[in-house]
Amino acid sequence: MRLDRQHPGWMRAPHPQAACFAFESAVDELAYKLGRDPVALRLANDGRIDPRTGHPYSSRFLNECLDEGARRFGWSRPTPEPRSMTASDGSLVGWGVACGAYPSMMVAAVATLRIGADGRTRFAVPGHEMGQGIRTAIAAVLLEGLDIDPDRLEIAIGDTTAAPQHMTAGSWGTAGVVPAAAKAVARMRKAIADLLAGRRIAGNLHRQLATVRRPFLQIEVSELAPGQGPEALQSLRQGGFAVAGPEYTNFTTMSYIAHFVEVRIEPNTPRIRVPRVVSIADCGRVISPRTAASQVRGGVVWAFSAALREATEIDPRCGGYLNNDLADYVVAVNADIGEIDVGFIDQPDPLANSIGLKGLGEVAMVGASPAIANAIFHATGRRLRHMPIRIEHLL
Repeated sequence: MRLDRQHPGWMRAPHPQAACFAFESAVDELAYKLGRDPVALRLANDGRIDPRTGHPYSSRFLNECLDEGARRFGWSRPTPEPRSMTASDGSLVGWGVACGAYPSMMVAAVATLRIGADGRTRFAVPGHEMGQGIRTAIAAVLLEGLDIDPDRLEIAIGDTTAAPQHMTAGSWGTAGVVPAAAKAVARMRKAIADLLAGRRIAGNLHRQLATVRRPFLQIEVSELAPGQGPEALQSLRQGGFAVAGPEYTNFTTMSYIAHFVEVRIEPNTPRIRVPRVVSIADCGRVISPRTAASQVRGGVVWAFSAALREATEIDPRCGGYLNNDLADYVVAVNADIGEIDVGFIDQPDPLANSIGLKGLGEVAMVGASPAIANAIFHATGRRLRHMPIRIEHLL
């Protein structure tokens, strides 16, 4: 049937965000029904085997996320009964916890690294920089492994003339570029050693190339996900998908996070405030701590917006959107956001890839919305099973 409206599109963590809201709300409700602490119930029911495949998880530090988050948040202090905590101004105080999981996938990549005697370095790889910090992660790997001029480092991504490109999505951005960058570093170091043939030349790599009168040195590497074959590179070169995971041949790889949230609800007009959040993630090895923390904070803000603000209003007569701009579509703003304390387990995954990293961008959002809803239940005694939760739902 032809409808006069756009097909529903994607947002971050599209399916897990909504599914986790339902699941983690149910887990919280179960904890209260059993008279169990919501954190203790989750710790006691950890899993090590993927129920879909029967394979083990390549790594899983979700309980460590819960332990560290509870320590930072001060979870041992709350009184468990709903409506049992109030602030000095009479606001109802609620504490909530929820966990999130998201598939950790990897994509095939072809990368080229060129170091010049003129001081320039160029690294080309598939990928797109959309604010998540891919360039920073790549630069961290290159500069850690190679003595090159950081001010003249060019990172070419999103350029089909430089490398075959794929769509950067699904939290596989870093996993698609960093293992390739690390392999390029190792290959370049060997190429330099072969070129110098035991000679010890002072200066950085640019100076060493200039000394031996070599204008530049260039290498190319390719990287595959576990279990991928040459057909993945062929698909990449033809503009197709070359993504693997999270269910690999002998294991499943997921990223995890635990969110702890405090809400305060004003006693008269029950406006909901979120003064603090603690989020601890298991994303394998952390390559760029600053951009990783930024990813988590952004995901929490987005989850806040989904839980308490955002809703698409549709005209029931014609199907058109009634709030199709930021004047009418309500999103979180700076004044809504309190303290967001971010931490990482930072344990490399031994099977996911050569670097041991896992995806982070989307798991950051998963679980934060139900943590807010669970905190609202603790504050008010009302179990709300929909998003967004607004003032009118608490009157």
